[in-house]
Amino acid sequence: MPKSAAEARAHLEMFYDAVARRATRTETFGALTLFIREGQGWPFYARPTLGSSVEPTVADVRAVRARQRELKVPQTFEWVDETTPALRAAAIEAELHVHEHPLMVLDPAELPAERPALPDLVTVRRIRADATDLAIVHSVAAVGFANPGTASGTDGPTERDTAALGQDPGLLSYLNERLRTGETVMFAAYGPAGPLCVGSYQHLYGTTEIVGVATLPAARRGGLAAAVTWELARHALTDGSETVFLSAGDQDVARVYDRLGFRSVGTALIAEAP
Repeated sequence: MPKSAAEARAHLEMFYDAVARRATRTETFGALTLFIREGQGWPFYARPTLGSSVEPTVADVRAVRARQRELKVPQTFEWVDETTPALRAAAIEAELHVHEHPLMVLDPAELPAERPALPDLVTVRRIRADATDLAIVHSVAAVGFANPGTASGTDGPTERDTAALGQDPGLLSYLNERLRTGETVMFAAYGPAGPLCVGSYQHLYGTTEIVGVATLPAARRGGLAAAVTWELARHALTDGSETVFLSAGDQDVARVYDRLGFRSVGTALIAEAP
């Protein structure tokens, strides 16, 4: 784990760039790099060019947006505020919506020795390749992120199963292959009605990013996200990762991760078209 917040941010910049380059080709627009997906998978985004000493401008942002529209991919940008502070104002001037997410790195010494307690009849297990319920597991995140925050709600297994019917077979095949190769590691919390919470991680060169931790609104406030995140972090450390990090949805979510030993090192920003 990097010793200071500044060192952590510099380390994560290299990770972000390397992970994106594994499956994309790139185009440069001023101080921004657009990562363009090659083959199946989720679309990528634009980021500040690694190592650039030039500040991004509103003209750079608009040029990237025009190219994204041409490619018919989402108009999204991701960066760390403390590393590239000028990009926030440029994105806003280019009429993008900017969202803040606490950027947190795990202190391995602070990760609890035991997994947080689970409600009765709930277990956590790793999702393997060729899981027969992969579409249902993946749909937990779709329902969870459609209802952001930590508040309980009514959407539960019924909405999850409905969302599963609309899953893209190509994306499921891509995810399944990543599970097979170990590029993606996924855990889920199961109750009698099936998967209730899910999360995964991607890793490269001793660094792991935990992503997509989501709980069905009807199953919130039971500690499921904490338990799934603990399993992911423990697995990553056991598998040899030296740095484990994530971006929390908001400050309320960040408090869940803080109890697991994650510490804030900055602010991850995501900008997207209205």
